Amino acid sequence: MSKDKNPEAKKKKNREIFGWCMFDFANSSYTTVIISVVYCEIFTRLVVPEEVGSDNPFRMGNTLWAWALAASYLFVVATGPIFGAITDYSSKKKLFLFLSYIGCVISTFLLYYVEPGMVAFGMVLIAFSNFFFASGENFASSFLPFLGSKEDLGKISGYAWGIGYFGGIGSVALATTLGDYTLDNFENLKLVGPYTAVFFLIAAIPTFLFLKEPHLPLGVTHKVNYFKIGKDRVVQTLKDATHFKDLMIYLVSLFFTMAALAIVISFAFIYGSQEIHIQSEHKQAMFIFIQIAAAIGALAFGVIQDSIGAKKTFNLTLVLWLVTCGLIYYVFDLTSFLNGLLGKNWTVQWVFVFISSLAGMGLGSTQSASRALVGIFSPESKSGEFFGMWGLSGKIAAAAGLFLFGYIQTLLSLRNAFLVVAFFYFISLLINLFVNEERGVEAANRFQEKT
Repeated sequence: MSKDKNPEAKKKKNREIFGWCMFDFANSSYTTVIISVVYCEIFTRLVVPEEVGSDNPFRMGNTLWAWALAASYLFVVATGPIFGAITDYSSKKKLFLFLSYIGCVISTFLLYYVEPGMVAFGMVLIAFSNFFFASGENFASSFLPFLGSKEDLGKISGYAWGIGYFGGIGSVALATTLGDYTLDNFENLKLVGPYTAVFFLIAAIPTFLFLKEPHLPLGVTHKVNYFKIGKDRVVQTLKDATHFKDLMIYLVSLFFTMAALAIVISFAFIYGSQEIHIQSEHKQAMFIFIQIAAAIGALAFGVIQDSIGAKKTFNLTLVLWLVTCGLIYYVFDLTSFLNGLLGKNWTVQWVFVFISSLAGMGLGSTQSASRALVGIFSPESKSGEFFGMWGLSGKIAAAAGLFLFGYIQTLLSLRNAFLVVAFFYFISLLINLFVNEERGVEAANRFQEKT
């Protein structure tokens, strides 16, 4: 990735990039097993009591799941920009990354002690573990501008997202040995917390061995009030916003994308179970297809991004999402049409599983493109703050999207509530048309030259 022709320097840089990518490999165990695939169903179906007589007995579980995650994202919103500024000023990015990692590991392990009916305890642990996970995402992402030239950031980010999805495959392979989602099998199911925590703990070790702390001229050695400095720098960043017009427009666009992604990540398998009635064999195939497609999407779109630009690549992923949302909403009609056209006897469940591959490709490519676009719009001296703003926009969006979705699905069917996802992607695409990528890069370069 590095343009340094010194073989030893290049080797060290590649080792550092590997260490950075391994954090995506490690933390994907949490978001995949706990949020997307396994614990989401354990919580909504077994921890929260069923609503007897309801057309959807898991509706309350769905709502509480969404609101626990929304609360965690609001906590990230309250702390993210300040922590980002602190890590920039004190050159303690690696320490903050380590603390978030340990916090997520411990709170995830404690899910073992959540029993059926212990709803409040389960919500608190989910909120805390997801807070540490999301904060760690911000801290890890702030290293990206230091890992290569701006021209290489798309590939580097794509490598990390791609490797991350293979981490998800490895962690879920452990979780699938726990058996069926029934109360009789709960003693086995609750091991999902310790399994995921240990996987994350071990897999992230290379990150802390190989990733170096970027030391900027802003670093200080004397005792200072970091919270005050962090707050002051965030205020100054907001004042400087006029110099980063395209970043600000993009963050507004990204708000709607991240709201949609948060719903998809948190409810894709729940939707499949409750609306499409997929069974264990469908879930296993769906998971594998999503992970492979996500890895391919992250890698392929990372290369595409370096050819056509980050903005165009991001817009392509939004179009992909709009097509996918339409296919999912009309999956019953689509299945009938395909069976009639091709003379097949495919089930709705398997057609849904195949469509989920497109969603997987969208997951990897959209998140990778968004991170790289923020990276090329960020001066190195403010990378922590700008990725804090990336996290701020994304986490406010996730909280708003999940809270809104959790409420809407109590009024409408889960299928109709899911239409909000397509609406969010469409609004994001419209706003992003006003972003000028070249102008955004120039603004970042001009600011860096002045510091």
